[in-house]
Amino acid sequence: MRIRVLVAEDQSAVRMGLVLILRSAPDIEVVGEAGDGEEAVALARELRPDLVLMDVQMPRLDGVSATRQVVAEGLADVLVLTTFDLDEYVFGALRAGAVGFLLKNAEAHELLTAVRAVARGEGTVAPAVTRRLLAEFAGQAVRAEEEPDRSALEGLTRREREVLSCLGQGLSNAEIAARLGMADATAKTHVSRLLAKLGVRSRLQAAVLAQEMGV
Repeated sequence: MRIRVLVAEDQSAVRMGLVLILRSAPDIEVVGEAGDGEEAVALARELRPDLVLMDVQMPRLDGVSATRQVVAEGLADVLVLTTFDLDEYVFGALRAGAVGFLLKNAEAHELLTAVRAVARGEGTVAPAVTRRLLAEFAGQAVRAEEEPDRSALEGLTRREREVLSCLGQGLSNAEIAARLGMADATAKTHVSRLLAKLGVRSRLQAAVLAQEMGV
């Protein structure tokens, strides 16, 4: 089955390059292109892609607001594109529900790998980058001095809390399996069930929640 992707990028040259890379892969289909956030949301509603590749800085409706609408309506997963590593737009997009981010200067193989990872539900960035992202995100939460809503943790079993803690440390499924003494397939199952219980769409969102909850 092909991975259906909508590309939302206001710079036509950049959008064309992304589309060319994606179309070079036999397992990926570009189903639409958008030049601004409003068009991205409208096309996501119409086309129901598997993934929206979303630039965070766009006219009419910025990528963070567009991401929030796409995720809230359950239209697709969102992978955000940004020029700067870990800028404020990235954190805004993650809070809005994006499954991860990718730098615009990423190599072609990195883009394809990220799209396929999202399709598999396995995250979009390397564990080392995830850990740095989460550390910075946690630092922002501390500076904000906001008391998090811990109701999301109610109903989790002891094992699920352990898995959530591992996600908060940016561990992969294989690393979670090794840490907790279980098979890789079992770790994947625990992660999937945990995401469903928490009501989040990606392991990165669960990891952010773990950081905010201090799990």
